[in-house]
Amino acid sequence: MQLFYAPDIAAPLYTLGEEESKHCVRVLRMGEGDTLHLTDGRGSLYRARIVEAAPKRCTVEVVETIPDYERLPYGLTMAVAPTKNIDRFEWFLEKATEVGVTRIVPLLCDHSERRSVNDERARRIVVAAMKQSLKAFLPRLDPMTPFAEFVSATEAPVRLIAHCAESGTPKAYLPRAVEKGGENVILIGPEGDFSPEEINFALENRFRAVTLGRQRLRTETAAVAAVVMTSAAAALQADEL
Repeated sequence: MQLFYAPDIAAPLYTLGEEESKHCVRVLRMGEGDTLHLTDGRGSLYRARIVEAAPKRCTVEVVETIPDYERLPYGLTMAVAPTKNIDRFEWFLEKATEVGVTRIVPLLCDHSERRSVNDERARRIVVAAMKQSLKAFLPRLDPMTPFAEFVSATEAPVRLIAHCAESGTPKAYLPRAVEKGGENVILIGPEGDFSPEEINFALENRFRAVTLGRQRLRTETAAVAAVVMTSAAAALQADEL
């Protein structure tokens, strides 16, 4: 299945943008009568037939609409401090989208070495990962947000912060703390971890400290591991495995 992103699609006829048209006609060598699929990024999957295979304006006719295509059985917001090496954070964006996430928030923390993100480039990576993994839901991608601002505004019932600091109380194992069918928020800190003040502030705002295991992980590895653990935990809770 070839999947194209069409955020403004309207049935029955739709013309792909120039970039998507070129990819369809020149790169994939698709022609009139061929079938392709499109998504608006809001959950609808469209099966369409090419009626005009122009390299700059490829027009298709929608023949089937599938709403809520493979919607995640849980909500997952990953609030992650971008790494100094932006390639590592972009790798996280790609993999998190492939596995399944509903929202990504780049966090600005006390120990952050990177204090800005190219929002447009990040969005392109997320869109490409959505298409590659054949998903119909495009994760919401927030601009860089200060830690305290995000924590204060969070109202999700499941709020988790993963950190490496020694704690007077036991940390929950992340797969046992997430909930299927609910809204989950997970905080992952920068290379230098969250500051003690940030950890205390999160706990005061009803966040629960969690661990991903005994091994020490890089920021981007921990973030992807958290996404995978949440997906697996939700599947087990639903007896899907």
